[in-house]
Amino acid sequence: MTNIEIVKEKLYSTGASLVVLYKNGECKEYYNRRVEDIVAILKNNKDSLNGATIADKVIGKVAGSILTVANVASIYADTISKFAIPVLEENNINYEYKNMVDFIQNNDKTGMCPMENKFKDENNLMNIYNYFVK
Repeated sequence: MTNIEIVKEKLYSTGASLVVLYKNGECKEYYNRRVEDIVAILKNNKDSLNGATIADKVIGKVAGSILTVANVASIYADTISKFAIPVLEENNINYEYKNMVDFIQNNDKTGMCPMENKFKDENNLMNIYNYFVK
C-alpha cells in the first residue's frame, strides 16, 4: 500500500477531516474544520509536516499553499479547488483527488470561501502561510 493509499483509506474509514502520515511513520487523524488542524500542527512545530503525506476532505488554495510551504511530500484531497492545483504543480507536490471544483464554498454554500477569495490571486505562498501560521 502506498502512503497516499494509507491516508486515503483512513480518511474515509474514520470520518476524519485530515489524516497525516508523518515522516516518522506515525499516522494521526484530525477532526476540525477548514485549515484549523494544519495551522495547529505547524504552530506546534513548523517542521512537523516536512515529508508527510496528507489526506484532507477539502484542499483549497490556502491549504495547498500552507502545505506546500510546510514541504509535504504528497496530498490526497476528497475535494480540491482549481485554485489549489497550480500551487501544487508549480511546486512539484504529488497530489491526487476525487472531485475538482471551481472554488471552495463558504459555510452557507452561497459563494466562495472568504479565505479562498482573499488569497485566490496571491502568488507569494509565504504571505498565505504567514497569515495563518506566523
